Amino acid sequence: MSHTLVFNCGSSSLTYKVFRDVPSSPPEVVLHGKAHRVGVKGSEPSYIENRYGGTVHKDIVPIKDHRKAAALAIEFVEKMSIPVDHVGHRFVHGGSRFTGSLFLDEKVLKALQECAPLAPIHNPIALSVIRESRKSIPLERHYITFDNAFHSTLPPRAYAYMLPKAILEKFGFRKYGFHGLSYSFVVGETARFLGADPGTLRIVACHLGTGGSSVAAILGGRSIDTSMGFSPLTGLVMGTRSGDIDPLLTVYLMAVYGYRPDDLLDFLNKKSGLLGISGFSSDINDIIRRIGGGEDNAELAVRMYVHRLKKYIGSYIAALGGIDALVFTDEIGLRNPFIREKVCDGMDWAGITLDKGLNAAAPVDRISDLRAPGSRVSILAIPTEEELVIYLGGARLFADKEATRTDH
Repeated sequence: MSHTLVFNCGSSSLTYKVFRDVPSSPPEVVLHGKAHRVGVKGSEPSYIENRYGGTVHKDIVPIKDHRKAAALAIEFVEKMSIPVDHVGHRFVHGGSRFTGSLFLDEKVLKALQECAPLAPIHNPIALSVIRESRKSIPLERHYITFDNAFHSTLPPRAYAYMLPKAILEKFGFRKYGFHGLSYSFVVGETARFLGADPGTLRIVACHLGTGGSSVAAILGGRSIDTSMGFSPLTGLVMGTRSGDIDPLLTVYLMAVYGYRPDDLLDFLNKKSGLLGISGFSSDINDIIRRIGGGEDNAELAVRMYVHRLKKYIGSYIAALGGIDALVFTDEIGLRNPFIREKVCDGMDWAGITLDKGLNAAAPVDRISDLRAPGSRVSILAIPTEEELVIYLGGARLFADKEATRTDH
């Protein structure tokens, strides 16, 4: 039985799991862990949790970047004497060059490095984790999956930008969308939980992470619109990313005040969003705790976060002609009942009525329906399982490779 180590880099976290193949059965997770608050500026320290053999090992340790987080994860796997046969990685933005899983080699790695500017937070950290893990595991045993692939079904009316056609064709500018691994998983889970054919469902799904967040409108299992665009910078208010802003602001800062492109990339991606508005933290949980404590900007940051999210949800309900399910997932979506309540408040017009008691008591380890009696829309909190989707992407690669070898 082979073992596959899967890495999933969030902008401020790193999740890893080791899957063991079990013949004729679902894969077994033999170890999993997560590095929290990687590179986060806030009041709480960074730490890594490793779960193995029914025991949770938690280390509060400085984790300045994702390469350090990967080193800690590999160190623990080796300490537990778990063999690693394959390593799977999530890569956020492969542009138009990559749309499916593939094995890594030096040629592919070079092409991925050329894609780094497309997602200036995520792509470089994924590359850093690859560099760290290949120190102990040869490159030919690595493979990669792409987060933007799920949104390849976007229609032109959703993915095209209002720019001159010649510019769009020359540079390939379009909306790509992200968090596709998560959306792929929660769509299947929503259909299973509701006992429905995914091809019949209208879903607005909210992937709300501690770093990056997005919303997707999903019709019949296919993405028809999403809040992130050419890069993961646009859309919702995020931890350190600005989300939607007037693009002329960047031109103004360069032309009038002499800002350089590198300066703009830095503060739009790393110093804006919740951190920029609150002035003290990029973590929504930190900010919520400071509401009413004399931090005027704490309440403003939360109000802006909720306002932007509700605008996208409302617009996607309109685009879908109504919805059957509103889904919340990832760290904030799953673990923050305060945000879910604020988002659902006043949404009765769309058939969304939250049961506040169910919401407050919602478990984080399984799906729960939080709708009140009479709500026409299911309100689901779903633990996402991106790592399983990454694993399955590799399993298909290995199966195809074995089939090709057998045929010859």
